[in-house]
Amino acid sequence: MHSYTTNTPLHLENGGVLEHFSMTYHTYGKLNKTKTNVVWVCHALTANSDAQDWWSGIVGTGKLYDPNDYFIVCANTIGSHYGTTGPLTAQLNQRPLLDKFPGVTIRDMINAHVLLRKHLGIQSINTLIGASIGGQQAVEWAITEPQLIEQLILIATNARHSAYGIAFNESQRMAIYTDPTYGNGNIKGGVKGLIAARSIALLSYRSYSGYATNQTDSDNERTDDFLASSYQRYQGEKLAKRFNAYSYVLLSKAMDTHNVGRGRKSVEHALARIQAKTLVIGIESDVLFPVSEQQFLAEHIQNARYEQIKSDFGHDGFLLEYEQLTHCIRAFYEDKLPDSLPGLSAINYN
Repeated sequence: MHSYTTNTPLHLENGGVLEHFSMTYHTYGKLNKTKTNVVWVCHALTANSDAQDWWSGIVGTGKLYDPNDYFIVCANTIGSHYGTTGPLTAQLNQRPLLDKFPGVTIRDMINAHVLLRKHLGIQSINTLIGASIGGQQAVEWAITEPQLIEQLILIATNARHSAYGIAFNESQRMAIYTDPTYGNGNIKGGVKGLIAARSIALLSYRSYSGYATNQTDSDNERTDDFLASSYQRYQGEKLAKRFNAYSYVLLSKAMDTHNVGRGRKSVEHALARIQAKTLVIGIESDVLFPVSEQQFLAEHIQNARYEQIKSDFGHDGFLLEYEQLTHCIRAFYEDKLPDSLPGLSAINYN
């Protein structure tokens, strides 16, 4: 793990300014002589920069992205919990800003990534890959620096966060806000609210069939403390042990801001700026980022192809379906996928 600190002010899209900030990041492998083997991984909402840990089926020795072949970079986003400047970071020897930390957007995250890229001396990225909010970062970056990215892989993500997704995020924040310990300078505040928020989120991350298969009680006589109930509590408590409510609120709001068309005439016009050879992957059971959103991306990004995988895990399939993802991506590199189909879009952002 590495840390990059700069005194270059980062002007945030919503008007705030971070006079200086630090960013935690991981690298694996080495740059080749021509500096053409960079793979940049953009992580999801509560993940950290150790992609080899949370995406072990994709990144690691003998995996799709092997450090023996690639120079792999994953940077922790601004506002997150794992070492990058965020709500729990002490500002100029003062107390952390907590819920007063300035709002950030997906574009702010990319501007920070660009500073790190320049610090590392990276002039081109062979593959930029991300899923969920990581995919939102990836598509934004491919628009911001179109000539930089050679290949772009977008998994279970979109061009603009949906009203449905924003509603789920707001419901989670409402759960956190009802926790009386949240805010008021309480650095450990909002834990119970975060537990409830994660339980709400999990309903959007998984699928009906996934719950039916894995969380249905075999005891027909049970009348309380069902398997699905204990699973929700377990997942909420698990997150609360490793994350904080302030970053969760901040990052969920950042996800809501995602709209590549903002300031660029339209979503379609923005996507047309992408020059990278692109693979878009949808998960058929994903209700949070339905496949129509990935199909829209594939239709409006030039030189893009669409592939769909099956999974009972819903949106979380991007974390669990290693074999299918590896197969799709390898076929993409070998140019074995069929051309993207015309007329796939079921979304109108205008």
